[in-house]
Amino acid sequence: MAAVAAHFGRDLAQCLTRIGSIIEAARSREVDVLVFPDATIGGYLGTFADADRTGLPPALPADDPELARLAATAGNMVVCLGYREADGEGHYNSAVCLTGDGVLGRHRKVHQPVGEGRAYRAGSSFAAFDTPVGRMGMLIDYDKTFPEAARTLAGDGAQLVACLSAWPASLTNRAPRLVQDRQSRLFDLYDCARAAENQVVWVSANQTGSMGRLRFLGQAKVVGPGGDVLARTWAKAGLAVADLDVGTEVGRARAVLSHLTERRPEAYR
Repeated sequence: MAAVAAHFGRDLAQCLTRIGSIIEAARSREVDVLVFPDATIGGYLGTFADADRTGLPPALPADDPELARLAATAGNMVVCLGYREADGEGHYNSAVCLTGDGVLGRHRKVHQPVGEGRAYRAGSSFAAFDTPVGRMGMLIDYDKTFPEAARTLAGDGAQLVACLSAWPASLTNRAPRLVQDRQSRLFDLYDCARAAENQVVWVSANQTGSMGRLRFLGQAKVVGPGGDVLARTWAKAGLAVADLDVGTEVGRARAVLSHLTERRPEAYR
């Protein structure tokens, strides 16, 4: 399985070409699960101070023909990617999971950082779904900050979580190097903690480059159910690829200590 670190901007045709190229590169490495960043199609928002310059990402309905074409391109690969979803008069920061057979699952980002509510409505649920590689779920960006989000997916049977991000460096306290940025530390911390506390395989993709004033961190990675990083890109664009069997790894992690079954909900007030 592989997590993508790459830049996706406003040019729709360029985004689609890049997605196709990355899928083919992953196929050559026999990848079965490929997770792209948040806002793969059309890029992220930038900041609202830059809205006049960067504009808003193009909005696609859930049944847009471009998504069907990407599903065909995916073939027997499970591919997760993000886009701005148009639904009636509203828009959502959405993720879709595709194979050549069509849509396997969808997610609308629930937790919104400051300002995002001006461009998107919030989603309202977390749900796992079945795929050829096992039961999985998706989160988008800020969703992973909240333990309840990943725990809900794990409780719904997900053994694999795809987290699609457009996670930037700090705007208020920039570090000279991305690896020293406080948001870089949090990005890695959440990836490893959510995998370990739920004993799931965690595939975390992120944007690189810049949009408006936002400078994205990259740091795509695959994390095992013990919280150990199995593959990563650091700040560079590329693929973080790890070879593992999800069911076997999760079963091994839960063989002695099983966090989900050993919970004591009656004590949580």
